[in-house]
Amino acid sequence: MPSQISIQTDDGAFDAYIARPDQPMAPAVVVLHEAFGVNADMRQTCNELAAQGFVALCPDLYWRLEPGVDLNVTTDADWQKAQKLYAAFDRDTAVHDIAATVRAASALEGTTGKVGLLGFCLGGLMTFLTAARERIDAAVAYHGAETDKYLDEACRISAPMLMHLAEEDEFIPKAAQAQIKATLAGRPNVEIYSYPGCAHAFARHGGLHYDADAAALANGRSWQFLRDHLRSSAV
Repeated sequence: MPSQISIQTDDGAFDAYIARPDQPMAPAVVVLHEAFGVNADMRQTCNELAAQGFVALCPDLYWRLEPGVDLNVTTDADWQKAQKLYAAFDRDTAVHDIAATVRAASALEGTTGKVGLLGFCLGGLMTFLTAARERIDAAVAYHGAETDKYLDEACRISAPMLMHLAEEDEFIPKAAQAQIKATLAGRPNVEIYSYPGCAHAFARHGGLHYDADAAALANGRSWQFLRDHLRSSAV
């Protein structure tokens, strides 16, 4: 059943949405949200992961700016607020908050101790940064905007990593995508898939650029990747 848990840090506590599978023991996946906070899209993503046999948590990464952000991607006012939060967001500090969530997830009752990350846009970038700076068991990044600005850290990623890129992404130019692919080419722990004709956030539930076929393909790849590397018995 979906619920919330509290994650403790030296600076205070923040909430994380959690969805659990029916099975008694499962690996955990920490879902990292877009610029819109822990909204309906992220909760649905967690619920889908739980249905696949994972304990899924989505931490409130904006808690230091404004706790409880839950924005609607279809309204201009919420888009404007999301952009302001995105600009004010401290990525370096957030890595520590994500690491605290990973530790909490690994210690949860009913989890195997294995923890993966799965992030979208801002969360995709944070997945990349956390994989480079902290210990995790697997990482999945959907269209991580501005990842190309941090490619000097790619050499520090040792966990298995899967990346999804939309070929027509308006926030990740083709030159940036080429740079990402070139930097990560030949690394045995990294897989990258591109989705022709797709724009940014092609897997966002009900989003303007949602592509059902591409989303199903990417999500299926992600779930199998997490099963393989977290040794889940999910089906």
